Amino acid sequence: MRSLSAARIGAQVRALRMVTGISAGGLAQASGISSSMLSRIERGLVSPSVETLERLAQGLHVPVSRFFGDQARRTDFCHVRAGRGVLVDRIGAVADYRYELLGHLLSGNLFVEPYLVTLLPGADPYVTFQHPGLKFLYFLSGEVTYRYGAKVVAARAGDSLLFDATALHGIEAIQVQPVSYLSVVFTLRE
Repeated sequence: MRSLSAARIGAQVRALRMVTGISAGGLAQASGISSSMLSRIERGLVSPSVETLERLAQGLHVPVSRFFGDQARRTDFCHVRAGRGVLVDRIGAVADYRYELLGHLLSGNLFVEPYLVTLLPGADPYVTFQHPGLKFLYFLSGEVTYRYGAKVVAARAGDSLLFDATALHGIEAIQVQPVSYLSVVFTLRE
C-alpha cells in the first residue's frame, strides 16, 4: 500500500523534473540512482532515504525542502484587468516615472515585481538605478538610449533587455515619446 507522504514526495519529484525538462534517465544519472528507483519514487511506491532526496535535490538544483512543501496549496494566481494595476508611489522614485504594479505573488522563494512603467511628459533620463535581482524590460512605445554599466544600447518598441540589476542602469536619453515599458524584477526572498 502506498504511503501518502511517499506519494506526495514522488509527485513533487516528478513535477520538478518535468518543469526543468530533464528526462527520468537524465535525472537518475545526475543523481546517481537507478532509473527503476527513480520510477518507484515518482510513483510513490517507496519512501526515499534522506541521502537519496539530497541526491535528487542536487540533480534538480533545488533545496531538499522543495520535496516537502505542499505546492498545490501554496500556488498563487493573480489576474489584473487592463488598466486596473495598482499605481505605486515608489520612495525615491524618479520624478515623472509612473509605476503600475501588474501583479503579485505571496508564496514561494522567488519575489517577482511586474510593472508597467510610463514616462510622463516631464520625465528626465536617469541612469543610476541599482538594486538586487534580475531585471527584464520589454519596450512598448517610444525610443530611448539605455545604459547598463559601460554598455549603451538603442531600445524601441518591441525590444527587450535582460540583465543583473546590481549594476548601474537606466534610460540615458529619450529620443521618441511617449515611452512605456514592461519592467519585471526577480529577486529571491530571504
